[in-house]
Amino acid sequence: MKVKIIGKGSIGNHLSHAARALGWSVDLCDNDTAALSRTMNDIYPSRYGSWDKAINLFHSSDVPRSGHDIIFIGTPPDSHVRLATDALDEHPLAVVIEKPLSTPDLKGLSALYKKSQSLQIPIFVGYDHAVGESTAKLISLAKSSNLGGLASIDVQFREHWGGIFNAHPWLSGPSDSYLGYSSRGGGACCEHSHAINLWQFFSEELGAGLITEVQAMMDFYKHDAIFYDRICSLNLRTESGLIGRCIQDVVTSPPDKSAHIQFEVGSIRSSYSSPGHTDSVSLNTPSGNSEFLFPKSRPDDFITELMHIDLSLSSKSFSASPLSLERALRTMLVIAAAHLSHNTQRSIKIDYSCGYHTEALEVI
Repeated sequence: MKVKIIGKGSIGNHLSHAARALGWSVDLCDNDTAALSRTMNDIYPSRYGSWDKAINLFHSSDVPRSGHDIIFIGTPPDSHVRLATDALDEHPLAVVIEKPLSTPDLKGLSALYKKSQSLQIPIFVGYDHAVGESTAKLISLAKSSNLGGLASIDVQFREHWGGIFNAHPWLSGPSDSYLGYSSRGGGACCEHSHAINLWQFFSEELGAGLITEVQAMMDFYKHDAIFYDRICSLNLRTESGLIGRCIQDVVTSPPDKSAHIQFEVGSIRSSYSSPGHTDSVSLNTPSGNSEFLFPKSRPDDFITELMHIDLSLSSKSFSASPLSLERALRTMLVIAAAHLSHNTQRSIKIDYSCGYHTEALEVI
């Protein structure tokens, strides 16, 4: 594989390392000259031991515009749709966009989807927890453990975002990037939308269907120009009538990133990146409990993601991928519905037949 990675921030470095771990050729670019130097002399060697001289560094104006198998978009969310639309014009095998897919206003998503479909170029979105070993184990246990009917789903990604800024030491705080602006794809609802995405994934995989109703309560913080949601608490209902809860925040320390799936005669709980960088899944039934551990490092998340994308492309099974554009579009509809619900203090109905724009949302 020959890949182009747009954006030399933390994600761009992780993706570059993962691609090189798989033996891929990497062209890494950014429109900030200082970011090029920071990547080569600081971020990459401090994380992975030394700079990989096989990685080709380019200013965005000089990077080749053809010949790449996969183009990765690792820039802030408010540039994703524009850059992905442009990347499709290069006719790669696939485009991969970091989460969240876009800003909460959903602008440009329907056009991006139509262009991807027309060119038959798949787009993946980096909700890597959905393809992790622990998630696969949870789904397997849920389908094979005779737990009875599905009763509820709770997912929470509650984590103070100090860890994000530790990984981006050139940022002094949320005001220095999109993170401090919900409208740009920052704040808890967008930045920690792994929780929404996993809630949807569990619901769809376990037969409860799509999320059709969203009721949100959000805590916003405003200071000078920054304006972002610190806490996003959602009540969700699916087309089958299943209800559950999803909470995301940027204030909780130590973090609690977990899922609890309740069945008629038992439950399954998963914990993500607990101390020691280990994911865990526990099965709880009347006859006893079992726990399964999945040791990993942060770079492993991205290596697993890229291996999944490679397999999806080679097997032409990308439409069924947990990282598919369609699944991420459904996540964005829930994000947009959450903001509308908070602003109107009403529940929001999602009508997927209307497409991927705000017309799909109805105040009820």
